[in-house]
Order: sequence, then structure tokens, then C-alpha cells
Amino acid sequence: MRITKLTAALAAMILVLAACGQQAASETADDGGDGGGDSGRGDITIEVVVHGQASDPFWSVVANGVEQAGEDLGITVNYRAPQSDTLDVVAMAQLIDTAVAAEPDGIVVSIPDADALSGPIEAAIAAGIPVLSINSGSDVYEDLGLLTHVGQTEFEAGVGAGERMAAEGVTNAICVNQEIGNAGLDLRCEGFAEGLGDVPSEVVAVELADATGSQATIEAALSADPSIDGILTLGPTGAAPALLALEGNDAVQVATFDLSPEVLTAIDEGRMLFAIDQQQYLQGYLGVNIMTLFVQYGLLPGGGDIIRTGPGFVTADTAAQVTELSGEGIR
Repeated sequence: MRITKLTAALAAMILVLAACGQQAASETADDGGDGGGDSGRGDITIEVVVHGQASDPFWSVVANGVEQAGEDLGITVNYRAPQSDTLDVVAMAQLIDTAVAAEPDGIVVSIPDADALSGPIEAAIAAGIPVLSINSGSDVYEDLGLLTHVGQTEFEAGVGAGERMAAEGVTNAICVNQEIGNAGLDLRCEGFAEGLGDVPSEVVAVELADATGSQATIEAALSADPSIDGILTLGPTGAAPALLALEGNDAVQVATFDLSPEVLTAIDEGRMLFAIDQQQYLQGYLGVNIMTLFVQYGLLPGGGDIIRTGPGFVTADTAAQVTELSGEGIR
């Protein structure tokens, strides 16, 4: 019995000491000591305003990166996007105005249409709020006076897609654009045409939220021109209808921008050549991270040059490795 009581007493003492140690560690983190931790960031608020539609799974991964960065840094992050199934730059401009009115420490935006969004962005900068762009905006962020851009250069990514398809023997191609008017997506198709070289290509417009209609449009294009043997889609919402349109048709090769579990399965099974991965989780995560470091310390990696998150090419050799992370909302 004495041994039992002594053991219990020692255990209680250890717990008390451990609790004191944890409290000391917490206080060190809170006061910005050399041990790391919050470092006084708790009062920083970052507004994130993007154009991604509610029906597009691509943007849920961006949102995951934004949320994780906020948690890791111990700051407040507000994620805003138009609740529409079509590109709505008017609603997005209003959201930027709302973000500016909240007087945050920094704003992170995507820029699918510089003409429509330049006014609200310039108003933010005039109000003394630093702004950087993610995803769309690599071609205009400097002209608008933004700190930096986090993403991939869309035209060059399209060129890479065209070169790969041409190397696979494609002789006539279409570029399926689910968001006509989005400058970044338009640049992908333009780069694709250049990368193909002498191979002809046309842009086929589809509706992002209408998968059935998109499939019918792609089938109609193939029927109208049976010589088409290559399809590039600009995201999973275009890739899924394209794969359905090509069921039983092995004469047409297809590739896409961006990842989804369905896309990765198609690559792994040999039904799709490749997917261009711009690592959108990093766009959300690094966008918030970079802005926080700028607000807190005035630090800016790259000297204002584009912070590239892509393009990377996922092929049959690497698809299986990426699938698990895609299911977790990271890739």
C-alpha cells in the first residue's frame, strides 16, 4: 500500500511539473520568444477574394490551403468567392469592395478580368492595404501595383501541353474552355495553339456547371470534324464530360489542366495522357503566408517576381502517388 501511495504521489508531481512546463512553453510562444510560435500575429487579418465558382472542386483545394495557413500562422483569414456557377466578376468586384471596407491588414485576390477588377484593387492599394494575387493575374499583377503573384504562368503552361500533345502524334486538336472570358484560361488555349506548332486547333466553349451540355458540345465537335484526335480541357469540370464523350473512342487523346480523383484515375488507367498540376493548395497557402510575413516583417520572397507553383505534369508514372493527396484535398 505504501508503494502504491508513493507511486501515486510521484505521478501527481510529474503531472504538475509537466503542466508548468507546458505553461512556460505557451508563454514563450505568446510573447514572441526565439522558440517560435505566434510571434504577435494574433491580431493580423487577411481577406482572400477569388473568382472560383461553388461548383468547381478545384477551388475547394485552394480554400483548404487558405484555411490551413490561417491555422498554422494563428491569424484570422476570411475567404470570399461569388456563389455563382458562372464567372461573375461584378459580384467579385463587390466582394473586394467589402473586403476593403473591413480594413484588413492585407488582401489576396485572383484576377480573371483585370478590366473589371482593377478599380476595387486600386482602391484597396490607395487605402494603404497591401494586395497580392494568386491563380489568375500573372500577366497583370505588376501593372496593378500588387506585391507579387503566386501561381503558374498560364500561357507557358499551355505551350507545354501543346508540345506534349504534338509529340504524341496529335494532328488536329480542340481546347475546351469552360470559362470563356477568364483571361487565365484564354491564355492556356493560346499557349496550347502555339505549343502545337503547325497542328491546327480550335477553342470549344462549354458551360462549367452543365456537365451534360458540355458532353453534348464535345460530341458535336467530334462529329462535325472526325479528324480531331486531340482534346485539351482546362479543368476537371471540362475533363469529366470529355472522358464521357470519348467512351469507346480510342482514336482521340485527351489531357487536362488541374487534378481531381476522376482525372487521376483516368491517367492511371491510360484513358488520359496527362494533367497539368498548378498545385492550387500552395496558391492558397503561400498567398496567405507571404502576405502575413509582409504585414508582420516587410518580407517579400522573390523580390516581387512570380512565385511559381506550376506547371507540373502528372502522367501514368506518377498518378498513383498523387491520388491519395487528392482525396485529402491537398492535390
